[in-house]
Amino acid sequence: MRLLAPLLAAALLAAGCSESGEPPAPDVLRVGLAAPATLLPADVRDQSGRMLAGALWTPLGDYDPATGKTTPRAAESITSADRTTWTVKLKDGGKFHDDTPVTSKSYVDTWRAIGQENWQASRVVKDLLRAKEITAPDPLTIKLVLDRPSGQVPALLSSPALVPLPGSVLASRDWAGFARHPVGNGPFRLDGDWQPSGGKLVRVADAAGKARAIELKTGDAAAQYDEVKAGKLDLSTAVPSDRHEAMHTDFAQRHVMWALPSAAYLGFPLTAAHFSDATVRHGFALGIDRAALEAGVLGKQVDPAKSLLPPAVAPGERSSTCRPCTFDAGAGKSLVTQAEFPTGTPVHFGQSPANWLRPLAEQDTKAIGVPLAPEPGQGPFAIELNLMTPSPQEVLSEIVKATGYSSDGFADLLKSAEETESADSGEVYRLVENQLLRDLPVAPLWSGHGHAVWAERVGEVKATPFGGVDLSAASVR
Repeated sequence: MRLLAPLLAAALLAAGCSESGEPPAPDVLRVGLAAPATLLPADVRDQSGRMLAGALWTPLGDYDPATGKTTPRAAESITSADRTTWTVKLKDGGKFHDDTPVTSKSYVDTWRAIGQENWQASRVVKDLLRAKEITAPDPLTIKLVLDRPSGQVPALLSSPALVPLPGSVLASRDWAGFARHPVGNGPFRLDGDWQPSGGKLVRVADAAGKARAIELKTGDAAAQYDEVKAGKLDLSTAVPSDRHEAMHTDFAQRHVMWALPSAAYLGFPLTAAHFSDATVRHGFALGIDRAALEAGVLGKQVDPAKSLLPPAVAPGERSSTCRPCTFDAGAGKSLVTQAEFPTGTPVHFGQSPANWLRPLAEQDTKAIGVPLAPEPGQGPFAIELNLMTPSPQEVLSEIVKATGYSSDGFADLLKSAEETESADSGEVYRLVENQLLRDLPVAPLWSGHGHAVWAERVGEVKATPFGGVDLSAASVR
């Protein structure tokens, strides 16, 4: 028995594993993630769901908001002569994992179901696309006729929420069953049903150096981070606040951070007498210490805003941080005083489930020297956006809807931005953004970011705002 222990330890060491678990197969990637709320792509609302949708489905295209350019994926092309009638040509040979063909009718019927079921993506179909007619003239052609010209169609159609569903579930309407075992058209298929503990993805077509299979394990982010350090997991797709600083030393060359399609704003009640003056709104914006909130209640999971449009959809970076995005308590107090704001009157903030609104209200009112009312009421309110598309039109439309903002020329400017060819629309959207930063119906607060860390046997890890970690690109050794 004395000889057995050292022999066993030597064998385990040679195999590259520890006594705590089996060694990983050379072509299997072990991934930790938070449990997704759903695997229905049109109803996904978290980064785990987006990552899995990106593995199970291939979207029509990839849209780059910085350039306005679209890279075709499942589509051969997305074109229009007048930006009112759009034609999508599909690549031939596309198949679902059940071996049925992906056709234009797959998309048309899926988008119709999205509108009928009122999933998260229904606002893309109903409010952003606003097509009067969507047809499938032949198996590889989708025709859309909009109710007005829009150059944002390539951005909207690239949304991973608009990927096609197979005919079997469109006929059965068994959405709950489909969410347990989704069938997509992407690089991986799900092997068996999705379980609360996770699942297994199997690659559809071999790719040299890439994982043949991916074992997915749901659980606590801190525990999964430690499991990657210990060699029990290969990749963790979240990093909690208490590991954030350590990440830079524990995984110095083996971590990635990326912009998430989420943003938060402080909305102002524009019809309330005290907030009808933009000077007051600027004063309140300057009283917000975003960095303190990011390091505190927000757990280092966000980036303080530098502009109104978040990085996930912005047409490139601004040359500098916007003035109302900065913390300057003295200037904020001066603006509020200049506007003759009744500083002795307690300020109400709106009621919200957001855990950051009350700390922000306490911080802001103290900075600019006004009392905070103990109970919620009509006043500044939280706006949290979980975006479905890379189009700036979505963010701007949601801000207008939430605040009721309007001014001379603004509607025409926003309409002009939407109508402009996507590759040329960036400058016009910056003009729209500049007007909102001047009138300030909302104060930009922050946008979300994701994290991932990985083991030494893993390489080529990259992530995108609407897809999260690209599981198809990761290599294993």
